[in-house]
Amino acid sequence: MAKVVIVGGVAGGATTAARIRRLDEDAEIVLLERGDYVSFANCGLPYHIGGVIPDRESLLVQTAQGMRIRYRIDVRTGHEVLRIYRAEKQVEVLERETGKVYREDYDYLVLSPGAEPIQPALPGIDAEGIFVLRTMEHMDSIIEFIKAKRPQRAIVVGAGFIGLEMAENFHEIGLKVDIVEMAPQVLTQLDEEMAALVHARLRKAGVGLHLGRSVKGFRKLPDGLEVELADGSALQADMAIMAVGVRPDTRLAEECGLLVGSAGILVNDYLQTSDPAIYALGDAVEVRDPILNRSIPIPLAGPANKQGRIVANNICGRRERYPGSVGTAIVQVFGLHVGVAGANRRSLEESNIDFSSVVIHPLSHAGYYPGAKPLSIKVHFTPGGSLLGAQVVGERGVDKRIDLLATAIKVGLTVYDLQGLELAYAPPFSSAKDPVNMVGYVAGNVCNGDVKVVNWDEIGDRFVLDVREPGEYARGHIPGAVNIPLGQLRDRLGELPRDKEIVVHCRVGMRSYIAVRILMQRGFKSVFNLNGGYRTYSAVMADK
Repeated sequence: MAKVVIVGGVAGGATTAARIRRLDEDAEIVLLERGDYVSFANCGLPYHIGGVIPDRESLLVQTAQGMRIRYRIDVRTGHEVLRIYRAEKQVEVLERETGKVYREDYDYLVLSPGAEPIQPALPGIDAEGIFVLRTMEHMDSIIEFIKAKRPQRAIVVGAGFIGLEMAENFHEIGLKVDIVEMAPQVLTQLDEEMAALVHARLRKAGVGLHLGRSVKGFRKLPDGLEVELADGSALQADMAIMAVGVRPDTRLAEECGLLVGSAGILVNDYLQTSDPAIYALGDAVEVRDPILNRSIPIPLAGPANKQGRIVANNICGRRERYPGSVGTAIVQVFGLHVGVAGANRRSLEESNIDFSSVVIHPLSHAGYYPGAKPLSIKVHFTPGGSLLGAQVVGERGVDKRIDLLATAIKVGLTVYDLQGLELAYAPPFSSAKDPVNMVGYVAGNVCNGDVKVVNWDEIGDRFVLDVREPGEYARGHIPGAVNIPLGQLRDRLGELPRDKEIVVHCRVGMRSYIAVRILMQRGFKSVFNLNGGYRTYSAVMADK
């Protein structure tokens, strides 16, 4: 009978423990969790602060007592593992309530210590009213402060998933919110033109955006906080939350001599560490990115749960590989839904991968059915059509499309496969050609050579042809663009230069695609469609 000791609960550790029990009724399972909660919905914490999830207890996915009764697992909360003795196959444990220190034997050890919020060593960082959010205890402290101090203004430092969720939920309870982000955009997983759509939504909601600016320090004031920025400016607030990212907790692994990389504990395809008797998973490990073929941290609940099941399978003799993660994620930002999967433009360029991209703006469902909302979909793909990454932004139908695209990326489908997907259609849900089909058709046109595309930042000194109607042109256009409506183009070809590269655009790219096909078949050699059309271009320019 094997004895398995698991360090850390929540998504990875608790899943591992439950799965082992389902596979082996006789295994001895000890789960050591240093906190008071063995399994809670970390992703739900911002929404309880904002009152969207009113019941605190609903965040407790499983209790220690529940796991003891249902699975006969020896769950010990408030027990912190201090060190690992690999030669003896023992861990040293501190029982926090009593101060007792003891050793626990193991046959297999599973490390699921998670990650810790990054707290930069900034002046004044320990002042009252400055918080991080990772645990139930952090959440409780924030709620208690809000009830006691009744703040009016909050600053969120960092514009990743947690930062944006906290900005939305602070706003939900009536706080004036400012976001400070060192990068020039929110959500660095997004490409710039997709992030611009999120920026517009945040500004529309009244959120102050301070992009490309870092925090220099904090100063406690009689009536709140002053946040000093590196450019010399300052912001006033009553409270602040640090959401600048997390750092994998690798201390135990490092101290006992396990191999650790720059972004987490190193594991093989079976999630074993450099010691075959020790497995590791979750936010503390590096996993393989199958697109970029490099090791990366993926601090997400979905991969941690899947890894927990695989670790349990391997311990119980069911050999299973972890295939890596494409980092599929979604976030809600003031009614705008933002989904990502796979690689973005920056990471592909840094990896010297040859790729093309397309951007389309379809409706979430049939336009003649009430309530249709525009989507913005961008995909990256190889010259042969293999999918590399996807981003979807909109108010409806984002989750369905990013899940489809993430699945396609994960299983190695091409843009041509997207064209042939048979997807459920009725007017309230989609169109006869779903947006995922459509992005496959558009990308396929690029791969086939039917059209060449350029991005908003690649126009340069090319001749720009705007094929929208004059009224559209008058409401806004690219500087220097010549307006010839699509319906007049065939009769006005003589007005176009044949010795220059021509960039054609309309509002979203459909009319300009037709124009490109006309020009290519009339002998124009260097004609390009503007990716995403004027809608994408204007969104980025409005953000400058």
